[in-house]
Amino acid sequence: MAVPEVNKEFLGELEAMGFPVARATRALHFSGNDSLAAAVSWIIDHENDPDIDQMPSITVDIGIESPKPFQISEEMKKKAQELRNRARRRQEEEEKKREREREKNRIRAGKELLEAKRIDEENERKRMLAYWESEKEEQKRAREKLLKKLMEDKAERRSKLGLPPENPASVKTSLPVVLEKNSLFTKLDTKAEPLRECLRFLKKSHKNDDARVKRAFQTLLIYIRNVAKHPDEEKFRKIRFSNPAFQERVGSLTGGIEFLELCGFERTEDGEFLFLPQEKVDMAVLNSAGSVLNSAMTNPFFGVFSS
Repeated sequence: MAVPEVNKEFLGELEAMGFPVARATRALHFSGNDSLAAAVSWIIDHENDPDIDQMPSITVDIGIESPKPFQISEEMKKKAQELRNRARRRQEEEEKKREREREKNRIRAGKELLEAKRIDEENERKRMLAYWESEKEEQKRAREKLLKKLMEDKAERRSKLGLPPENPASVKTSLPVVLEKNSLFTKLDTKAEPLRECLRFLKKSHKNDDARVKRAFQTLLIYIRNVAKHPDEEKFRKIRFSNPAFQERVGSLTGGIEFLELCGFERTEDGEFLFLPQEKVDMAVLNSAGSVLNSAMTNPFFGVFSS
């Protein structure tokens, strides 16, 4: 198999018009090799052929020489230009299609990354909440153990003094009175300890950046004070996640968002805001939060001795 011989002059004219050698050779060969116009018409009719730019491999020895120079008409030039324009538009459309596909892939990858980050944050929050729940249970057991020890010591002292044991019924009735006297302290302590532990965790997680931790504490205190002073104003109970200042000062620090959630803030369904519903504003919690934050900022040993 060999490349067919075609009219060299026609071939040169087609190349000058911008057609590849293989396409021009194929057009001359299959159009009869006797007319430049016929070759151009063949190219127009077969431009979508998958093998149009493949060199034909049929042995043909035509050996035709043009008896006289062939003049390229304006119409043929227009057709050639139209073919080139059409090919260029097709390439541009294909490139746009590829670019749209690349953009879709970038958007998909971004969404997957955000989802993975959200899942990581959610898992971290669940872990911290579980830790605080276990701490509360431990504190409850410690208080119960202390109360039991106090009752046992009291019974032992009564025995040494020769007094009869207390009537169990009187013990049961007096116990609520004792708890009632300390109910305010117990309530405040129960609310403050998870907040305090959250700030310890934040400080420990960023122990090499004291300035950033202090700025986070100051910003959290501003949020809490604003809600406490203006509980009826929604703008103080709503924080946008994408706010650069919030992200830099609080949102990007481990424990910052969790502290606000302990104060009653909740994520909106669209995940765009932290929002504290007015009916869930608890002044006791806000006061505890403010007290814990003040202690964290003024006490140089805050969090130093925590495990």
